[in-house]
This record gives sequence, C-alpha cells and structure tokens, in this order.
Amino acid sequence: MKYRTYPKTDISVSEVGFGLWTTSTGWWGEFTDDSAIALYRDAYDRYGITLFDAADTYGNGRSEEQLGRAFADRRDKVVYSTKFGYDFYNFAGERRGQQEIPADFSPAFVRYALEQSLRRLQTDYIDIYSIHNAHLEQVHSDELFGLLEEFKAEGKIRCYGVALGPAIGWLYEGIDAARKRNVTNIQMIWNMLEQFPGNDMLRAADEAGADTGYQIRVPHSSGMLEGRYTLDTTFAPTDHRSHRPRQWLINGVKKIETLRFLETPTRTLGQAAIQWLLAEPRAMTILPNIYDAAMLAEFGGAPETDPLTPDELARIAELASTNFGVPDEVNKYKGTMTADAYREAAAGLAAV
Repeated sequence: MKYRTYPKTDISVSEVGFGLWTTSTGWWGEFTDDSAIALYRDAYDRYGITLFDAADTYGNGRSEEQLGRAFADRRDKVVYSTKFGYDFYNFAGERRGQQEIPADFSPAFVRYALEQSLRRLQTDYIDIYSIHNAHLEQVHSDELFGLLEEFKAEGKIRCYGVALGPAIGWLYEGIDAARKRNVTNIQMIWNMLEQFPGNDMLRAADEAGADTGYQIRVPHSSGMLEGRYTLDTTFAPTDHRSHRPRQWLINGVKKIETLRFLETPTRTLGQAAIQWLLAEPRAMTILPNIYDAAMLAEFGGAPETDPLTPDELARIAELASTNFGVPDEVNKYKGTMTADAYREAAAGLAAV
C-alpha cells in the first residue's frame, strides 16, 4: 500500500480505502457484524488499508458501530471518515431502499449527531467529518461551517468536508466547497466512464488554488470497470443495478471492450481503473466497493501495480472524447445545467 497526505494537514491515508456502505446496509449482500469486522481487520493487517469511510445513516448507525469494534484497540493506526445530516433517529422507518430520508442541519441536531457518532465509534475524535449529500444551501451556510470549526477547536474532529450525491451531479456544490470554503475533503463519484462532473470540480479547485483533497467513490462505475459484465449479466432484485435500464448494460459492455488494452499479465482492468484515478494528485484515497476477500485482494493490491503510462492516459482521454465509441447517450445529470439555472433550481428546492 502507498499513502497520501491531505494538503496542509498531518492526515495520511491509504491510496485505497474501505467504504463501509457495502458491509452495513444490505444493498450489496448480507453481512453479519462479525464477518464485516473481520474483513475490515484483514484490510488493515494484510493490505495496509487505513482509511475507513462510514456514515451515521449507513445501517442506521451500524457502519460506525462495526468500525468502532474493529479498531478499538488500535484507534491511532486508522483514519475514521464519517458523515452526518440524515435524521434516521426519527425517520429510519420511512427509508425505502436507497431513497433519501429527511435531513437536519440545525446546530442542535448536528452536535447531537456528532456525539452519537463518537459514541458508536468508541472514540473521542473523528478524523474526517463530512456533510452527507450536501446541497448548495449547506455549502453556503456560514452557521454550519462555523459549527464545524467549533468542533475542530474542541478536538472532536480533525478536519471536515462534503460528500456529494446521491446523483453523480451536484457540480456547483463541489465547486463552491473547494473554491469558497476550501474544505479539506470532498467525496465524489469519478471514474474513467463517468468523468463529468469530476473533471470540472478538479479544474475549479486547481484554478482556485484550494487545499482540497478528494475521496473517490464508485471508481468502477457500479462494477462496470471491473470488466466482468457481459450482455447476459443479471442482478438480484435487491441490487440497485437491477433498476437500471437495459441500455446501461449494453452500452457499458461496449465501452469496456475499448479499454481492454489496459489489462496486462500483472494488472487487471479493475486495478487499472484505480491507477487512472491515482494519476490525479488531488485524489487522496479511492473507495472501491469491497464485499469479499477476492475483491479486497484485487483492489487492495492496486497501488502496487504498474501506474498508467502517459500513452495509456492519452488514449483513455481520446476514447472519453468520443464516449468510448457509444453514440446518443443522454446526460440527465444536474451538472449539465448552467450555473445560473442550477442555482435558481437549488434555491427553489431549498424554499420548499
């Protein structure tokens, strides 16, 4: 494993991290707490993974409880990244699959949420504390960011940031979080097949000279870049990919065939997808979906494989410019709006 340090901090993280949503929510198969904890410990002991990304809402507190149990005896060896905002304390019964439940960013609720996370994690501090699925209203809230500064001064968090979603859009949240707030961490979707709006966010951070590092989620484009799907692939009814249109699978398989040149005797396509992300200096840690020992071995070993060459990177860029040879895909993401139109829409939602 290799490690990177967030700009202007002493927070060092493994280039590959472990996202706990796969092991605590039931959306990627059922795990007992003991089996999940064993996988976390194996990630640290065998592969040097030190960054573990939870959220208070994952499993209604379950991800944090698992993490707290896993490393209670070596808290100083690992980095806890978790998120806040959703009020599952009052609305957990209204959750339907991955649909959102009401959020609460009032000072009283956020402080309560922090104290509950600290309790579940069995710790007195959180390394990276992020606004979960932040909207512009939260990014622009001086009250909320003042509270996060208070938490830092109290020693309860080491740094803070925003986690973007649930859609791949949210372009201006990411831009303003780096450009106006200079947050330490932004978590976003970004991968070879879905470079928008991540490319735009990174460009804006560079132009602003921001001290922002990035956690990258969905690095394999919902599994597509693992290179295992075929036109005959099916997903269980409980799997979120089963709700995608058939064309997503058809187009994705076509795109993957253009990227097979990245596979070598010592590097899988899934590992190459991680190396493409690690070619970006602002990418601090990559969060692949890990839900068994084989995936942990493949993705945990990715930083030790050959980095992509300049020629390989240039070829990927050329393919991306033509959508990997697949025409007529309609991009419906919020990030395609103009800045003014998007801010107007966001303001309207906030007023509802």
